[in-house]
Amino acid sequence: MAKVRLSQLAYSRSGDKGDGSNVGVVAYTREAYELLEKELTSERVKQHFREICHGKVERFEAPNLMALNFLLHDSLGGGGSESLKTDAQGKTHGLGVLWLELEVPDDFPVPHPA
Repeated sequence: MAKVRLSQLAYSRSGDKGDGSNVGVVAYTREAYELLEKELTSERVKQHFREICHGKVERFEAPNLMALNFLLHDSLGGGGSESLKTDAQGKTHGLGVLWLELEVPDDFPVPHPA
């Protein structure tokens, strides 16, 4: 098994939803999406964002777009104008999720090798 960063398999977008951060992850290939469906769980994303996400993490699937969408509850310190956080709209959370490492089979076709 090899370790790859999520950025090698997908791109992301993020933003605020009140006091929650919305993080979308879109796979580059069908093979990458199928791997992410299995490996990129709500629990794994919650662990990755453990220092900033104080609520639950919900996952929504959009297979026709080869995308997973995560809602990180209680992650923005009140959200918008209430928050004292530097990133009150969660714009950096999309980049942050791409640092997450996943194990893939040695022969897995990584779309964007490091």
